[in-house]
Amino acid sequence: MAAALQSFISEPTIGDPTSAQQWARCGKSIREGPKMNLDLNDRVIFVAGASRGIGLGIVEACLADGAKVAMTARGVEALEATHNRLAGIYGADKLWSMAGDMRDPETINEAVDRVEAEFGPIHGAVANVGLHPCPLGFEVDDATWDAGFSQNLDSAYRLARKVLGPMTARGEGSVLMISSIAGLGALGTPLTYGTAKAGMNHMAKELARLTGPSGVRVNVIAPGNIIFPGGDWEERSTGSRGGAWQRWIDREVPMKRFGKPEEIGSAAAFLLSNRASFITGAILPVDGGQTR
Repeated sequence: MAAALQSFISEPTIGDPTSAQQWARCGKSIREGPKMNLDLNDRVIFVAGASRGIGLGIVEACLADGAKVAMTARGVEALEATHNRLAGIYGADKLWSMAGDMRDPETINEAVDRVEAEFGPIHGAVANVGLHPCPLGFEVDDATWDAGFSQNLDSAYRLARKVLGPMTARGEGSVLMISSIAGLGALGTPLTYGTAKAGMNHMAKELARLTGPSGVRVNVIAPGNIIFPGGDWEERSTGSRGGAWQRWIDREVPMKRFGKPEEIGSAAAFLLSNRASFITGAILPVDGGQTR
């Protein structure tokens, strides 16, 4: 759900769509071959916003490395379909799922408590709830402002607050927040989105200082422009302005392509694992070099 930089910047010049070329470029980056051997075998990873896009990329990367994954998402049918598909690949014993609104504290508490009781102690938790419609400009009404922060910042804090207690008591664990390059600088995104993501980045650094003495780590991934089926970038890249968006990508992103969810997933699996045992308070851009 938490996507990267959306096309809230000024639109480029209209051109012919080049979606087939863009997907071909992205296809070169699909993670293939053996697992990364991150020592995640049977570790429980909790992923909020897990049924598609970046969240699903993280789920699949962790499963591929042997982890057990607890998935949450709002859409019942999409979550069930994803659960069943992945269970057929990795085994039903590797998956747990619950549909619910992961902005809501009671839902978060219920999900975490059930995972700890039914599936095992949570080794890693991923806060991946994000995005909320917001107009451009500075005239943002209070309801939209509050909803944007609830979606993009409060949800991450509430999940971290719930899991950090058990993690610090055990002296082990990792929290990963999915931010955006929109939180690293003023890129022309709506105020609620970029501001909330910047707040997330700061919050993660503060939490890392608080939890470091216990051996628990808190990190952030800031994705760039990530394309996936049903996502905003797929719609734009296949629309009438597809060629113009490709030229914008060619100009702004040194690698001259969109990123894919599995590329975020690989980075996330590493940060969640004990291979990253001395990394905490980090904000990792995964953006093809777009940020400067």
